[in-house]
Amino acid sequence: MAKKDGQLSGVKEIARRANVSIGTVDRVLHNRAGVSPKTRDKIKAIIKELDYQPNLLARRLASKKVIHIATLIPTVSKDTSFWSQPLQGIMRAEAEVQKYNIKVDKYFFDQDDKTSFVNQTKKIFRVKPDGVMLSPDFVDEATAFTNKCSKLDIPFVFIDSDIEGQNSLSYIGPHLYDSGYLAANLVSYILRENESVLLLNISQRMYKHHHLLRKEEGFRAYFIDNSLNKKITKVDIKKSDRHSIEKEIAASLTKNKDIRLIFVTNSRVSLVAQCLKKLKKKLILIGYDFIEENIKALVDGDIDFLICQKPGEQAYKAVMSLYQYIVLNATVDRMQFMPIDIITRENYQFYKN
Repeated sequence: MAKKDGQLSGVKEIARRANVSIGTVDRVLHNRAGVSPKTRDKIKAIIKELDYQPNLLARRLASKKVIHIATLIPTVSKDTSFWSQPLQGIMRAEAEVQKYNIKVDKYFFDQDDKTSFVNQTKKIFRVKPDGVMLSPDFVDEATAFTNKCSKLDIPFVFIDSDIEGQNSLSYIGPHLYDSGYLAANLVSYILRENESVLLLNISQRMYKHHHLLRKEEGFRAYFIDNSLNKKITKVDIKKSDRHSIEKEIAASLTKNKDIRLIFVTNSRVSLVAQCLKKLKKKLILIGYDFIEENIKALVDGDIDFLICQKPGEQAYKAVMSLYQYIVLNATVDRMQFMPIDIITRENYQFYKN
C-alpha cells in the first residue's frame, strides 16, 4: 500500500495529509528553518509512510544555483607532506560533485600562524558558503569560527581532530585516544623488562586540548589498564627543525640509557629517523602517517611501524557528507571514525591512503 501511494503521491499529497501548505513541506524536504518540531516530525512520518523519494539530483541539474562548499586545511609544510593527502581527497570529491553545480572553494592556512587561520575564515564568510569542512588546528579560533557558522546556519564538518561541544554536522578522522592506546599495545609486545619508551610530541602548539595529547593520554592509559610498569619519558619539542629535534633526542638518550623505543605522536617521524641516523643510534621507531618521506624511511628500515588513518579519505568523506546533507537532504553520522592501520615494510606496498 505504502509503495503504491508513494508512486502516486507527491508534495501536494504530503501537504494534504499533514494539513499544511506545500511551502511547509518544501521547507522540511530541504531541511530549512521555520517549521515547528511537532509539524516537522508529522511531515517526516508521512514522507516515510508514503515512501516519497524526491528526485533531488534531477532538480540540482536543472537548477542554475551554485552551491559553495569551503574547505580549510593547512598548507603543505617543509617538515611534512601530510596535508597533501587531504588535498587530494578534496579534489577527488570535487570531481564527483561539480556536475551538480557544486563548487569547492579551497582555503589554506599556516599551521604555525593562527593569524593566517583567522584571515582565511574571514575570506570564507565573504563568500557565504553553504557548508564548510575544516581542520580545527587552532582550537579557540576554530571555535569562534564554527560558532559563527552555527549562527548563520552553515553546516560544518571537522577532519583530523575534533572540538567537543561544537555543533558540527560530523567529525571524520581518527579516534585519537584509541590510536594512542593501540600504539601502546604494540609497544608492550616489543619492549623487554627494564627497557623504556621515549614519547615525542613535535608541535609548536601544545595547549591542553591539543590532539597529540589525546594520543598520549591513550598511550599511557594502556599501560595503566594492563598494570604494566613501563617507564615513559616524554619530551615536547616545539621547534620542528632537524637540529632542535636532534638536540632533544640526544639529551634524552644520554640521560635515559634504558630507552629502546621512540613513539612519535604525529607525521614528523621521518625527521626523528634522520636524527637517529645522525646520532648513530639504532632504536625501534613508531610514528604516524603514510606519506612519502615516512614510506621511504620505512622501506630503508629506519622506521619500524607506521600507524595510518587515511587522511585523504577523511577529506573526501567530509566533502561528500556535506554534499549528501545539503543536496540530498540525507542524514550524516555525527562521528565517522577512520580505521587504525599498522603498516610495515612487509605490507606498505598494498596500502592505499
